[in-house]
This record gives sequence, structure tokens and C-alpha cells, in this order.
Amino acid sequence: MAKKNRLIQLKAPVQKNDEIEAQVVDLSYQGMGVVKVDHFPIFVLDALPDELVKIQITKVLKNYAFGRVLQRLQDSPQRVELTDQVALSSGIAPLANLAYPAQLDFKTRQVEEVFKKQHLSVTVAPTIGMEDPTHYRNKAQVPVQMINGQLSTGFYRRGSHRLIPTDSFYIQDAHVDQAVRVTRDILRSLGISAYDEQSKKGVVRHIMARWGYHSHQLMVVVVTRTAKLPQADQLVEELQTQLPQLTSVIQNINGAPTNVIMGAKNHVLWGKPAIEDELLGKRYVIGPNSFYQVNPQTTATVYQLAVQAAQLKPSDTVIDAYCGIGTIALTVADQVKQVYGVEVVPEAIKDAQYNAQLNHVQNVDFVTADAPEQMFTWSQAGLQPDVIFVDPPRKGLTPELIDASVSMQPKKIVYVSCNPATLARDAAQLAKQGYQIVNPVQPVDQFPQTLHVECVVTFVKS
Repeated sequence: MAKKNRLIQLKAPVQKNDEIEAQVVDLSYQGMGVVKVDHFPIFVLDALPDELVKIQITKVLKNYAFGRVLQRLQDSPQRVELTDQVALSSGIAPLANLAYPAQLDFKTRQVEEVFKKQHLSVTVAPTIGMEDPTHYRNKAQVPVQMINGQLSTGFYRRGSHRLIPTDSFYIQDAHVDQAVRVTRDILRSLGISAYDEQSKKGVVRHIMARWGYHSHQLMVVVVTRTAKLPQADQLVEELQTQLPQLTSVIQNINGAPTNVIMGAKNHVLWGKPAIEDELLGKRYVIGPNSFYQVNPQTTATVYQLAVQAAQLKPSDTVIDAYCGIGTIALTVADQVKQVYGVEVVPEAIKDAQYNAQLNHVQNVDFVTADAPEQMFTWSQAGLQPDVIFVDPPRKGLTPELIDASVSMQPKKIVYVSCNPATLARDAAQLAKQGYQIVNPVQPVDQFPQTLHVECVVTFVKS
């Protein structure tokens, strides 16, 4: 009998197609409203906290369910009405229905919660936002499909590869949107086909555009399945005519049956192989495959905060782990004695070395290597940095990198994070090894309208 009762308790309290009225009590980490029935969570697209909604259950799993709004009976005062729902349905801007001040508060709470889960008592400063939190991205990689017989661009619907055609992506710079739109229309007029994932036929897979926020240089990249791009000369001629700020036209070849967007081979169809832009007074070369922060305005804020936190001196030796194309290393080089940078991607190190020459910086040494391994090598060689900057990918730091960093006994570790959860996890490990957070954790809204948040944190040896 007890076993039967347990089975009854485990059964979900809702079934598919049920219609219920409920209060939205929270916002999930995916930006969906949270409704609860007998403590059982139901995630609902385009529903905000404090709203009373009538929903239909669309999918039921073991521990949670999904629903859709049939009717909003009471709106949140923080709701922003959208004229175009594509930003939500595609996942381009999952918080676009939430007023911007509330978005910033949501991100601050996100950061606070992940540190609480690690049982770390820290102060989290209010999230720094943007004056205009739309049309900020300087890069777009837009998928291409044939829809109703013509080449179309857009974004995939959440959780699928079904393309939603659109001309405006809400968070992309207007120059980027224009470049994608113009390129699409020219490809259409030339009768060039889009790649089909099922048949593995067709030519164009993606259109990419990069815009120099300060330089006003524009790159268009056409990613193709085939080595030959039909009518490439006509494409270039039309792009030059319609995009006056065009600097570079590249064909990137990706013939692999993969979800990876870019291939390794680039062919310059016209202009320069890369564009340039500026960040905090330094110039950077940006190629088709280069990693460069997509929000140049807030990137400047993040790096300024990191430099201020480091309190650098002219006699300091600095390490920039995960240095990419050298942005942090070159930002601080003028203020210190020596900088060492490490990055596992060879092309990024080539860009970093070129950027050092471009800016006449001579006190930086860039190394191609896995960051944890190189940090251990430097530690074994007796390198004693005063400050270590870490700006890792979303998976955060490895235990090996933490151990190697701590073994060098830096005065400060300045952590730039794009994932608060792994930041808090790493902070707990650093605390065990004697490095404590000394300033408030500072979130920065690097990606407005989305669920992501950047953080700058300073650790000092206790």
C-alpha cells in the first residue's frame, strides 16, 4: 500500500492538453515563466512573474512540464509589448518581453543565487546595463534555407532546425542586419541554392557579417558547402554597389555534415582578408574565424573594471590565461613590465601576435598551448606573476589551472566570467586554496535581452 501511495505521489498533477489558470511565480534560467501545481513546475513561454495566466499543457515529463499561454488574465507591470514575437519564439532575445530595469535585476539575482548554492557569502553589485540595450551585436552568423522555393535567412525556432524567416534580429547592429539582408537578396536574384541538411545538397549554409563599431569596416562571409561559389564575381559586384562601407568579402568553405558553422578554409573574393576595430585605444585585426567580443561597448566596460580591480604597477608581471586575440593582454601591456598570454587556438595566437605588432607592443609573449598545461609549465619554471587574468569559456576553470595559478602565488587573480554558475564553483575552489573575493562581484550586461551575464571578480590571497 505504501509503495502504491509513492507511485501516486510521483505521477505528474497535469496531463497534456489540460487547461489551467495559475499565477506565474518565477522566471527560469531559460527566460520562461514558472507556474507550479502542487509544487510541480510548468515552464511557459512569454509569461512573466506576477502574471495570472490561463495556459494549456503542451508536454509533460517526469519532473516538469511545458505550457503555452491561452490568455493573460493579469499582466505584469514589467511587461513590454512586442510588435514582433520572433525575438521570443526563436530565442534570439528571450527576455525582450521584460522591461530592461527588470532584466538587470533578474541577472543580479541569478548571480546571487549561484553563490548561495556554493555557500559563499559575497556582495553582488547591481548589474551594469546599456543605455540602448538593442542592436548592439557587431557580428551575426545567420542560417540559410530554401523556403517556398527561395533562399531565406532567419533564426531557428527554439529547440529545432526549423527556420523562422526574419529581416531584423533585434539585438544586431543595423549595419549587420543590412549586410545579411542585402547578401540574401543578391543570392536570391542570382538563383544560388541554400544547403539542405537532409539531402546534403545545395550551396550556401550561412551568411556572416562583422561590423567594426569604431572603424566602420564591414565584412561579409558566405559559408558554402561547395568549394565553388557560382557567380561569385556578380555577387561581389552587387555587394560593392549596395554596401558602401564594405571592406571584405570572404567565402568560407565547410563541406562537413556538421552543425559547426564555420569551416577552416577561407577564400578572399574581394578586399582585405580581415577588418580592423578599436578597443580602449588599441587596434585589432578581426578575421572570419577570429574570436572578438560581440558587444564592443560593454566589453570596454568589462576590461576597464578588470584593470581597475588589478591595481597594476609598472613593475608587475601579468599572465593573461585564455588570451584569445590578445585583447586583455594588450589592454594592460602599457601599464606593466611584462605580459604572458596563452591560448590553445593557433589562429588566435597568430592574430594576437599581429595585434601586438600593429599596436607597437613589445612586452607581451604569446604562447600557443592548452592553458592549464602552460600554467603548470610556467609554474615549474619559477614564473611569479603579480596578477593573473582569467577569461575562460563557459565551462570555467579546470582544477589543474586553479592549482597551477595558486602555486605561482599571485597577489591577485582577476576573473572575467561569462557563466556565473562555473564562476561560483571556481570561487569555492579558490577559497579552499586561500584566495578570497575582496570586492563586490560586478555583473555586466554583456548580452542584453538574453539570459547571459558577464561578471568581474577579484581574488586576493588571504
